[in-house]
Amino acid sequence: MLILAALGVLAGLLWSHLSPRAPYTVAGTETVLADPSTQALIAADGWFAVVTGGLGLASGLAVWLLNRREGQLEALLGLCVGGALAAFLAYWAGSTFTLGVVTVEAAAQPGLKVVPGSLDLTARGVLVSWPLAAVFVFGLLEGLHGYRESPLRNPMGL
Repeated sequence: MLILAALGVLAGLLWSHLSPRAPYTVAGTETVLADPSTQALIAADGWFAVVTGGLGLASGLAVWLLNRREGQLEALLGLCVGGALAAFLAYWAGSTFTLGVVTVEAAAQPGLKVVPGSLDLTARGVLVSWPLAAVFVFGLLEGLHGYRESPLRNPMGL
């Protein structure tokens, strides 16, 4: 589970590097979305799902390869809890640290300063992409492996 947590922090930094920032204008003491039709908010959610989902697939495969014979239930619970923790840490690290080049392109009103917004998730459901992908791959591989070795596969003994 600690390995997944460390991977979660690295995933958050990768998400911070890959995701675009939404442009905001500073008007007085508040910030307002500079371009209401921007796709940057959706792109940030998509990049989070791609990064964490891919690592979920890889961690599910790795855990299945390491625990094929015994401890499948413990491994599955570890994937579920560790994947959720890793996704939360990825969200925290990505929204806390800004990596990469942040460009802001917006048609703001003249005289208003345009600044990049902080990285955030608008669709909180993508937080389950890591544990969901990990448990899916683990279950799929376990089911295929169990079917191949099952005596019920060939009931007549032919």
